[in-house]
Amino acid sequence: MAGTAATSARAPVMDRFTLTRLLRAREAGVFIALLALCAFLSFATDWFLTSVNLFNVGRQISLLGIMSVGMTFVLISGEVDLSVGSTYAFSGLSTGMLITAGWSLAPALFVGVLTGAAIGLINGALSTYGRLPSLIATLGMLSVVRGAALILTNGQPVTINVRNGASPAVLDIFEYMGQGYLFGVVPMQLVFFVIIAALAWLVLSYTNFGFRVFAVGGSAKAARVSGIHVNTVKIWAFVLMGMLAAFAGILSLAFLPSGQAGRTGLGLELDVIAATIVGGSSLSGGEGTILGTVLGVLIIGVMRNGLVLMGVSPFVQELMIGLVIIIAVGIDKWSTRGAG
Repeated sequence: MAGTAATSARAPVMDRFTLTRLLRAREAGVFIALLALCAFLSFATDWFLTSVNLFNVGRQISLLGIMSVGMTFVLISGEVDLSVGSTYAFSGLSTGMLITAGWSLAPALFVGVLTGAAIGLINGALSTYGRLPSLIATLGMLSVVRGAALILTNGQPVTINVRNGASPAVLDIFEYMGQGYLFGVVPMQLVFFVIIAALAWLVLSYTNFGFRVFAVGGSAKAARVSGIHVNTVKIWAFVLMGMLAAFAGILSLAFLPSGQAGRTGLGLELDVIAATIVGGSSLSGGEGTILGTVLGVLIIGVMRNGLVLMGVSPFVQELMIGLVIIIAVGIDKWSTRGAG
């Protein structure tokens, strides 16, 4: 029976690589939508297809993309994390405070990412052993972590510069992480996003952990029968989400070396969830790919960039992003209901 459960759980994962599956994949529809959007914007504005703007889009989507990669693991496992914006702020600002306190870069980065992992661990524990719905647990943690960031910084902005105590050598490397360009062309933030997305694709597609994430999200009961420790898998998904949100927050502070706990990362969780769902991850769990998430992030990023180039009001931009979320969730639910 355990063997049957494991085989049935593995089948959807392996089927992702067949030609038939690729042709009917939801990612194909997202890719076509992205091409159509790019084609429209190339005619609507003269600036969209310039190399400068395209690399600018790549930089703009990188932090969103890094966090969306983590959200992919969480959603596939059948959970959701609303605390990513607060984690983004808390970890980034705490790292900045350590740097201005005279810490070397590596220890400061380690502590920053570790705080994100700790927040993810708490989210995972509350959602599994605490038996709280992840929506409620992470919604509470959103406020808890944001409040902790305000207490830590006393509500004051954190600015990283030599005058505030940062070592010039550390500051140079830190700023290069957020503001630098590989070979003088490719933004470093985009480089980090590509590396993280590639590693996540390998983990999700070719490792036992990736298989277990799909198995748990597809059917927790079947996964448990097949010998998978469901709670452990979900907790690790939350920990990974916390670490990536923390790293994105650190990169954000490296790009613009000043932030405030009350504003940094505010509402960011909505964009992260929207991009991941647009890319094909299901709120019901068991479905999603890193490729789809990257395409979803590109859809959100290209849309925002295009609206700015066309001079559309920021208020209208928020309205349209909200409509994208509603449509994406609707497609997810309708397709799930149709399959059932």
